[in-house]
Amino acid sequence: MNVVVLRLGHRYARDKRLSTHVALTARAFGASEVVFDAPDTEVRKSIEAVNRAWGGVFTVSWTGNWKKYVKDFPGDVIHLTMYGLHVNLAIDGIRKSSSDKLVVIGSQKVPAEMYQLADFNIAVGSQPHSEVAALAVFLDRLFETRELDMDFNGLKKIVPQARGKKIV
Repeated sequence: MNVVVLRLGHRYARDKRLSTHVALTARAFGASEVVFDAPDTEVRKSIEAVNRAWGGVFTVSWTGNWKKYVKDFPGDVIHLTMYGLHVNLAIDGIRKSSSDKLVVIGSQKVPAEMYQLADFNIAVGSQPHSEVAALAVFLDRLFETRELDMDFNGLKKIVPQARGKKIV
């Protein structure tokens, strides 16, 4: 199963840092790609530098037509929203499908049409929070924490220890 994250409402001047965090979270938690609805070469360069140093294959791209992208996606479309079914109630059904997954998150108000296009509208909790937090929790539930043990085979690797920092 391949997981792609689509971020709607990316605003280059305002969202560069948060969009980078979306991409870093998607990468670290098992997705293979993040797609923005607006081009941002700076985010792409940042993630490519992370890939070179820390390993893994993760892609940053963009689409000029997010509706067509969603409609043409060959798998399950999961929209993370505060107004959907609670993740704990829906995750088993989502996991049962071996189809690729498109996880859609917004940075501002998501167009109403997205709720109709999604196969699943999923809420991570019932309080306002960051789309980055929702993405991390959802991917962790989807992969049942296995993504935390992925080996990215990079030039750098953190060695877990109780105190201090060790990178080899």
